Amino acid sequence: MPLVNNEQVNILVVDDEESIVEFIKMGLEGEGFTVYTAFDGNEAVNAAKAVNPHIVILDIMLPGISGFEVCSEIKKAIKTSIIMLTARDEVDDRVKGLDLGADDYMVKPFSFKELIARINARLRNNFPELTTDNSTGGFNIDDGAHEIYYLGKLLDLTPTEYNLLKYLLANVGLVLSKTTILEKVWGFDFNGEANIVEVYIRYLRDKIGDKEHNIIRTVRGVGYKVIVQ
Repeated sequence: MPLVNNEQVNILVVDDEESIVEFIKMGLEGEGFTVYTAFDGNEAVNAAKAVNPHIVILDIMLPGISGFEVCSEIKKAIKTSIIMLTARDEVDDRVKGLDLGADDYMVKPFSFKELIARINARLRNNFPELTTDNSTGGFNIDDGAHEIYYLGKLLDLTPTEYNLLKYLLANVGLVLSKTTILEKVWGFDFNGEANIVEVYIRYLRDKIGDKEHNIIRTVRGVGYKVIVQ
């Protein structure tokens, strides 16, 4: 899988709880990232414009202006990936954040290991120039040609299969719910059956020869995740 050069990555951590900010900052710096911090909405917007971070880890509940407003303002000003944090697991909050441009969403409390996985997924997806190669396991994506190769062989994919596999590969190691996959691949306005995801996962497994489901794994009651070597 592509490796990210962490030393080139700037991350802005925004939360009004100093202990959370320090915990995240210490862990990220231990991984080699350059970390900046902010403790309220206005400070976050100003910091983002000043340091131009690749990733913003943004709490929703902030003094001054809310995380939703911060997300909107930052996305208007710079190219970045925003991972929103909240203590509330509300679908409306998630949808609102994504509508405003957020790239991902995590509910407190969360594991630091999962946060790192999500950061790396966002970097692979939005900043491929920071990776040391263009492949993920045995897969190679040629986005310009809209083609994906597996073990050197071109896969015969429909446009939807291409978009689904590309999304799965951009999130290697993360568990993706069927709802999330529907939103990201088919769109919020999709009105078909939710089991369409299962159907297309089966198509992909057939085309990559994943009979034992070792690559695209089913996480029962949750969704799917991709594991590559």
